Amino acid sequence: MNKPLEILLVEDTPHDAELAIHALKERDLANSLQHVIDGQAALDFLFCTGSYQGRNPHDQPKVVFLDLKLPKVDGIEVLRRLRADERTRLLPIVLLTSSREERDVKAAYDLGANSFIVKPVDFEGFSDAIGSVGQYWLRLNETPSRK
Repeated sequence: MNKPLEILLVEDTPHDAELAIHALKERDLANSLQHVIDGQAALDFLFCTGSYQGRNPHDQPKVVFLDLKLPKVDGIEVLRRLRADERTRLLPIVLLTSSREERDVKAAYDLGANSFIVKPVDFEGFSDAIGSVGQYWLRLNETPSRK
């Protein structure tokens, strides 16, 4: 029996993805993680289309860690599409980005992001931020049951 999916990490920068996965593993939070490198792959994964069309649509992550600046489809557009669809509208989405631009923060929250976190530049800060966010969304947060 497979463990339920816990995290979808949408991150195109290999170094940032590696650090995030490492930080989550250190806290035993990466046991069931899927990593994709662009916004289109995230949408395909969540809506079971494209190369993920055989995936079970009921197997959704507990949280999506979403970068803003992504190839193909940017993070704001991914967020817009997820919130517009009944199947994913309540899915917790945490924006992880290097952007501190007020318009990005405002756009994310206007579209229903659950959290907006600016990636710390140093390893320890980044590791602590990812670990704390993962801990909250996977172990402390309560969500409605999915049918």
